Amino acid sequence: MDSAGTVGRADQNRALGLSTVAFTACFAVWTIFSIIGVGIKAELGLNEAQFGLLVATPILTGSITRLFLGVWTEKYGGRLVFTAQMLLTAMATWALTFASTYTMYLVAALGIGLAGGSFIIGVAYVSRFYDAGHQGTALGIFGAGNVGAAVTKFVAPFVMVAYGWQGVAHVWAVGLAIMAIIFFVFAKDDPELIARRKSGVKAPSFAEQFAPLRNLQVWRFSLYYFFVFGAFVALALWMPHYLIDVYGLDVRAAGMSAAAFSLSASLFRAYGGHLSDKFGARKVMYWTFGFSLVLLFMLSYPPTDYVIQGKDGPITFSTEMALWPFVITLFVLGFFMSLGKAAVFKHIPVYYPHHVGAVGGLVGMIGGLGGFVLPIGFGALLELTGIYTSCFALLFALVAIALGWMHFSVRAMERAAHGPALDELPELPEMQPIHLPERTTMPRTLTEWQPEDESFWSNKGRAVARRNLWISIPALLLAFSVWMVWSMVVARLPAIGFDFTSSQLFWLAALPGLSGATLRIFYSFMVPIFGGRLWTTLSTGSLLLPAMGIGYAVQNPDTPYLIFLSLALLCGLGGGNFASSMANIAYFFPKAEKGNALALNAGLGNLGVSVMQFLVPIVITAGVFGAMGGAPVTLDDGSQLWMQNAGFVWVPFILIATIAAWLGMNDIADAKASFRDQAIIFSRFHNWVMCVLYTGTFGSFIGYSAGFPLLTRLMFPEVNALQYVFLGPLVGALSRAGTGWISDRFGGGRVTFWTFLGMIVAVYGVIFFLPSGGDGGSFMGFFACFMALFLLTGIGNASTFQMIPAIMGREIPRLMPELDAAASRKQAERESAAIIAFTSAIAAYGAFFIPKLYGTSIAMTGAPNGALWAFLGFYLICLIVTWVFYTRPGGLLHDIERGRGSAAAAQPAQ
Repeated sequence: MDSAGTVGRADQNRALGLSTVAFTACFAVWTIFSIIGVGIKAELGLNEAQFGLLVATPILTGSITRLFLGVWTEKYGGRLVFTAQMLLTAMATWALTFASTYTMYLVAALGIGLAGGSFIIGVAYVSRFYDAGHQGTALGIFGAGNVGAAVTKFVAPFVMVAYGWQGVAHVWAVGLAIMAIIFFVFAKDDPELIARRKSGVKAPSFAEQFAPLRNLQVWRFSLYYFFVFGAFVALALWMPHYLIDVYGLDVRAAGMSAAAFSLSASLFRAYGGHLSDKFGARKVMYWTFGFSLVLLFMLSYPPTDYVIQGKDGPITFSTEMALWPFVITLFVLGFFMSLGKAAVFKHIPVYYPHHVGAVGGLVGMIGGLGGFVLPIGFGALLELTGIYTSCFALLFALVAIALGWMHFSVRAMERAAHGPALDELPELPEMQPIHLPERTTMPRTLTEWQPEDESFWSNKGRAVARRNLWISIPALLLAFSVWMVWSMVVARLPAIGFDFTSSQLFWLAALPGLSGATLRIFYSFMVPIFGGRLWTTLSTGSLLLPAMGIGYAVQNPDTPYLIFLSLALLCGLGGGNFASSMANIAYFFPKAEKGNALALNAGLGNLGVSVMQFLVPIVITAGVFGAMGGAPVTLDDGSQLWMQNAGFVWVPFILIATIAAWLGMNDIADAKASFRDQAIIFSRFHNWVMCVLYTGTFGSFIGYSAGFPLLTRLMFPEVNALQYVFLGPLVGALSRAGTGWISDRFGGGRVTFWTFLGMIVAVYGVIFFLPSGGDGGSFMGFFACFMALFLLTGIGNASTFQMIPAIMGREIPRLMPELDAAASRKQAERESAAIIAFTSAIAAYGAFFIPKLYGTSIAMTGAPNGALWAFLGFYLICLIVTWVFYTRPGGLLHDIERGRGSAAAAQPAQ
């Protein structure tokens, strides 16, 4: 930013003015679906979820591309990147008018989303023209280009009424193309780019620009922006639809009313920049979050009629908010959100002056993703609850989390600045610790753990590690059983008297997959923070909540749907356990045995799916618990069903496993680490590569496990699929448990490569043996190919997890050369455990997306072939990625895997 001090006022005004107008034009295009989406929804007959996805899709592209556009702006300059981005967006907007199907609209929407990437281009470009004392104001003025959303809401409805939604797309595309030409002709390169060209200094590398992303502070800023910007975009897209449905307005009145929010949430951003320069960004953030919390509570409270028995009779009143109070409240909310947007981006050039593109790109991307995720969440919540104000309740929870995190972070910084003084304040007697820390013993904590030391391992380590492993396995098996049991329960709810629609049943079936995968992200980091023994005990004991809840809820047909939604989410606790379990076991074993140990833990744990699918159909047909378990339901054919046993049967086993974990497992002192220590994995390139590969293996295993029974029943209705459904997960689990040694011996990279090749062939076989046009097909061929797929996913699950420690063992000495051998090994083990857990979290979303893709393909084409071809293409990508990065000559694992003659040689070079 040194060069900014030599820039003249005219050049500053030119850069700021052109960028602000260009950003306004881009933002108008980016939110175009908030108006034309209403017409497209009516034209295609879309439901709420489909409409939410359509209006949110441009936000996805605009968010993700921010990360790359920011870096390219740092490298090539804003003048060139901004111009190219606007021209490409204009072409995509014009192409929208040629779409004829919902899928084509979604594809075109992805292209239009490039408009959202303009924000980070402008931030990186404008900030280089101003010094630190004026950047807040300048970026606040630039950010006021958000007013483009209001322009769309004011003008587009009238254009749409006159010329149709296609006319809006044409006008907006032409306007953006003209703006691109004006910007290219009149804008100048920024001073830092000019100075770099004159000196011949190379632009910073991607690694140098992305280096700050390992700081937790950057991710905290991202959460702030997820609310102040992501929620702004989400509400800008959602409000016209909300106002039409709730207040009965037409599209023009709804657009103008919603524009009041967009105006206040945009124009006052410039004022927010000024306040941030004057009073400090932190104080402005407190104002933003505090007032937003109050306003969102008001908006989220659903219309409710109250009757109070008074002295003179009933007193009635309602909490319903009329139209004008609603619009005014939204306007005030937008005002404080606009202040917050400016305050967040005041932080970035101050804290990271030489990484504005990369850091601002990440923060902008996460914020933009809020504009993608939140409208989908709004639609889903509306469908699930039937309450329109549920969208504001979601935002209320979000801002409460952001305010809490910010406050505690500020307190931590104050404590660091003032030393121990804050910690030594007197406590009430009731709050003083019972034990003196220096005299408290921890008998279950292993203060010395050296599995790579052969003498230590053979004399002591192996026995302790195996004891922890064999306690972990049944606990994980129960976790998988509880996670997947919900699919069996949901399928039988209509038979036992629950009158839920097919859409409601779908959400009940899908939510455990979503919550389980999401919880894995958090569970990934829990073992180093709390210790493996305590966390395994707590996470296993938590399975009692869904198990007992299911047992009681299914006995009463009047149980509210909301209770079942809660139970579906609680079943996800079982899915989350996998991440922490694998991270814990990874610490106990040496590298030469780690692959087999992880394979046993995961493979036999995955066996819980088959155990559940085999056991539940048996226990629900008998009064296993007698009168204590409740009465059965008599079906139409006269048979009886004890559906409650699907939950109750796990309770005694969960209690035993919980007690065993507390009494028999250990913590490893060296494995303790804070979230900040573990968050470094987000800056590791191979963490993200392994997320892709493990999604190809475990994501396929869990997704196929969830979707195989339904797919078989739809494609081969003459076959009783329930007799065979447990075989697929059984084969996958056993192959994972039994093939870990192969990866230890021959190398995980090589095994993974051949696994994906086999999966490509197996998926093609499934497609080949499917019925075509209602005729033909071979169930035996279909079934055999699926069994091969399950077998290969199990092998791949084991091999990918074997790769991670080997990869980090090679990478840590290169990335952190200042560490000695012992410290390097410890760091590699810590990061390996965190990556193993995090990749399992990402891959678990396969439990939701694979069945959903089946349904989407069948709904669109009448057959699942489209989904299967997509899976085949993804496996081809995984095959190429494995070869390029790991197994080719010169790949990261090539020399290790070709040079090993035994399992002992599996240790990476230090």
